[in-house]
Amino acid sequence: MKELSEDRKETDRELKALSRQVKSVSTSVGRLSNRLGEFVEEAVRPSAVRLFRDRGIDVHEVHQNIAAKRDGDALEIDLLVVNNNDVIAIECKSNLSIDDVNEHLERLEKIKRLIPDHKDKRISGAVAGRVIPENVAVYAIRKGLYVIGQNGEHLALQNDRSFTAKIW
Repeated sequence: MKELSEDRKETDRELKALSRQVKSVSTSVGRLSNRLGEFVEEAVRPSAVRLFRDRGIDVHEVHQNIAAKRDGDALEIDLLVVNNNDVIAIECKSNLSIDDVNEHLERLEKIKRLIPDHKDKRISGAVAGRVIPENVAVYAIRKGLYVIGQNGEHLALQNDRSFTAKIW
């Protein structure tokens, strides 16, 4: 009986140690994912001006890491491309998913209310990713978003020239 009790205590210690290791790995993976997202953001920022000017949207400003909070609601935007009439909010991910697209669509609904400086501008959205599965790109485009992805060594808009973005 005493042996069984000692075995149980040893098993409990091993489980606790394993649990700490799993938490540590999970935290490291989360940090790595955030760093990869930041890498995508840093790649998209300088390309955004070229990409949107090429589509006839003059870009005057590019803002990074925008956060807004009003009336108990908040939003964070990776990149905000701005001119006198237009704002394009860009979400950057290392591996873009449909959930990421849906979350960005919800964010776009809040911009005029939470960032009133842009309430009189045309708000549109874009998603960018290092890896963008085809079904996710198609979904985002159908929802009215620009899609920025890798095309060889450069970033490119995956929307065809006839694309018209949804305006919020």
